Formats: sequence, structure tokens, C-alpha cells
Amino acid sequence: MSGIATTVSRLRGTIDVVYREMLKFGTVGAVAFVVDVGLFNLLTTDLWLGTGHPPLDGHEKIAKIISASTATVVAWLGNRYWSFRHRRQSSRGREFLTFVFMNLVATIIAVLCLAVSHDVFGFTSHLADNLSGNVIGIGLGTLFRFWAYRTFVFTEFIDPEGRDRAEDPAALPLPVPLADAGPEVAPDAGPDAGPDAAPDAGPDAAPEVVIAATPAEPRRRAAG
Repeated sequence: MSGIATTVSRLRGTIDVVYREMLKFGTVGAVAFVVDVGLFNLLTTDLWLGTGHPPLDGHEKIAKIISASTATVVAWLGNRYWSFRHRRQSSRGREFLTFVFMNLVATIIAVLCLAVSHDVFGFTSHLADNLSGNVIGIGLGTLFRFWAYRTFVFTEFIDPEGRDRAEDPAALPLPVPLADAGPEVAPDAGPDAGPDAAPDAGPDAAPEVVIAATPAEPRRRAAG
């Protein structure tokens, strides 16, 4: 039963971590989405505030690359310092390069969706460009980003106190053999012990297993 309880506790902790990461990731992604869509339309539609035609009217793929790249910077700041602030890599440079590469792949996904709609199927209206590039493309890219960030970018927990980490080892009940728990847990009754003392089980007896108490403070911090 102790093994099942430990497994269930770890599973609940992992789900809690992923859930909170998804909420923060979604918030950062929403801000980046506004930046991406807004800049794309600013460069290609009548939303342009300057005189004359929009600077990238007729060059939607270039506009998409620019808007997606700007949104990537916004997403990096939000995810590094908020969504995944409890995760890092041992090398900051490798982490940054991996982040850029994964976002490049996600940007290519969005651009490919726009290119297929615009050049292959001939849907050249602004509505079609937004649906293909900013709904389908960004949606697929967002799913890829979340998976890639957790798998390749932010891979190592760094918070020693268990903050933002429900699966902190200190917050899990662990089976501890009574024989290894020290004199405070399993004292020897000895010849002078009173009549209520537990008898010695002998050298051949299997060590009793107890469940260590679960510290409450790390779990409260993890739930915050």
C-alpha cells in the first residue's frame, strides 16, 4: 500500500505542476498572441498608422516572420521568469539556443500553414491569412512549444525549497525501515525497560516499515 500511495502522490504532484505551468504558459502565450497578431495586421492591413500602403502589404510571409519573431522574445521573457522559473538548464547559453530553435520550428509551422492557404489553395483574403497563420498556425505552434519547453528547454528543477514544485521529494511520504530510523524511532528496550516495553523481535525478524511523516510546509508552498 505504501508503494501505491507514493505513486499516487507523485502522480498528483506531477499533474499539479503541469496544470500550473499550463496556466502560466497560456497567459504568456495570450500576450504573445496579441503581439503576433497585432503586429502582423499592423504591417499588412489598413491598421497601419503611417501614410500610404502598409509596408508589407503583399509580403505576408515576411510580415509573419517578423511578428512571430517579436512574439518569441515576449514569450521568452514571460516563460523564463514566470511560467518555468523553477526550471533551468545547467548552461544558460544552451538553454537560450534551444529555446530559439524550438520557437523557430514553431514559427515554421505557422508560416507553412499560411503558405499552404495563401499559395496552394489560393485563399488570399486578409481573413484567410489570419485564419491560416494566426489561428491554425499559432495553435499548432503553441502545442509544440509547450511540449518542447518541458522536454528540451527547461528541463531541470532548481528550487531547493519546493516552491512551485508539488513533487518535491520532501513533500512525499517515503517508506523507512524501522531498523534504519535511528534510536529515536526504534529504541532498544533493554533489560531495565518497564513491563510495557515491546519485546525484542530477535535477529531473524524482518524490519518493520513505517511511513515517514509528510512535511506540510513544502506542500503548502507548492499549492500556492
